[in-house]
Amino acid sequence: MRAAEAAIANAGIAREEIDLIIVATSTPDMIFPSTACLLQEKLGVHGCAAFDVQAVCAGFMYALVTAHNYIKSGMAKKALVVGAEIFSRILDWEDRRTCVLFGDGAGAVVLGEADEPGILHAKLASDGRYHRILSTPGQIASGQIVGKPYLTMDGPAVFKFAVKALADIAASTLAEACVDKSEVDWLVPHQANLRIIESTAKHLGLSMDKVVVTLPEQGNTSAASIPLALDHAVRAGQITRGQTILLEGIGGGFARGAVLLKF
Repeated sequence: MRAAEAAIANAGIAREEIDLIIVATSTPDMIFPSTACLLQEKLGVHGCAAFDVQAVCAGFMYALVTAHNYIKSGMAKKALVVGAEIFSRILDWEDRRTCVLFGDGAGAVVLGEADEPGILHAKLASDGRYHRILSTPGQIASGQIVGKPYLTMDGPAVFKFAVKALADIAASTLAEACVDKSEVDWLVPHQANLRIIESTAKHLGLSMDKVVVTLPEQGNTSAASIPLALDHAVRAGQITRGQTILLEGIGGGFARGAVLLKF
């Protein structure tokens, strides 16, 4: 709620102008209705489309691209896009391989119509063959939890897959946009693992002083990590108007995405 309110205030618009709400989350408040609908009720914005997107750590990328296409098609004028997670709900506190890595958080942005494009190009992908290396397989059936309700991760396998997948999707996004990697002012990656972030920066030819890193302070907040990192960089005066920004994220599924934008 606070992330949404801050985004709306920073956009300088009234709540009533929001005509689309998308929440990216893997830890919804309920099975249904969607967290987006619950947020809609809290904001008092009635009648517009509101739904969740579930792509784990790539969720914000998926939600952002969906909102962008709604606006391009004329189906929405101002969209609220939120990445929010409470990963502490699904962590096994006895498993030190996972519980020390993740955090809770929420970040949000508002997208609107403009004469010049903000999002220059975007690319999404997934590969369900790798779903077992990062998952929370538990289910609710007949009032009982069936299967393991905690996050499970094969760390080495995730690292191996993520490094190449992120490098590939970042490179193809830039190529399809006809933007050279030297033109990227800032990389805002999903805050999963510092070695993955460093590897991606290396593939793009970016020094780490052009990469936004909030991992030591916030941990891996999944779908919230990119909007939180973006907010941090803007508030810190790192990202300024007119710069070219590359956002990228990867998560279970194995879903991934990159968004190239002019800030």
